[in-house]
Amino acid sequence: MANRQLLIVAHAPSHNTMTLRDAVARGARHDDIEAVDVTVKAPLDAGPEDVFACDAIILGTTENLGYMSGALKDFFDRSYYPCLEETQGLPFAFYIRAGRDGTGTHRAIESITTGLRWRMIHEPVLCRGDYQDAFEDQCEELGMYVAASLDAGLL
Repeated sequence: MANRQLLIVAHAPSHNTMTLRDAVARGARHDDIEAVDVTVKAPLDAGPEDVFACDAIILGTTENLGYMSGALKDFFDRSYYPCLEETQGLPFAFYIRAGRDGTGTHRAIESITTGLRWRMIHEPVLCRGDYQDAFEDQCEELGMYVAASLDAGLL
């Protein structure tokens, strides 16, 4: 049987956000997870073909002016209509690196993914306020949860 495919699309413009993206990927690639291939792409490098090829997706973004990053919005702009009918029910999760509260970003992602009819499989990870090392643990756990769920055939 072919490995399941996990796509991580994350905007990582700083050292801290790259660390969070890498933590998600590290969790998804945990040694105990055997039958999941993980692909990590920046939003400007990902498109509908990547979404079609995956079995689940994790989105990552910064909070920019109370909204998702322009790069993740661009990914959705290019992918929404091609994916609309083809990816209904796609399991997804997301994390936000928010300097403030992340509620606008959270609301925007939920609005778009509701329109796509994707299925949220994990509560959003909101990394709020000043950077904390605990954010890395939360992101690693997110990646591990989604990949382990794929590996176990739960998704």
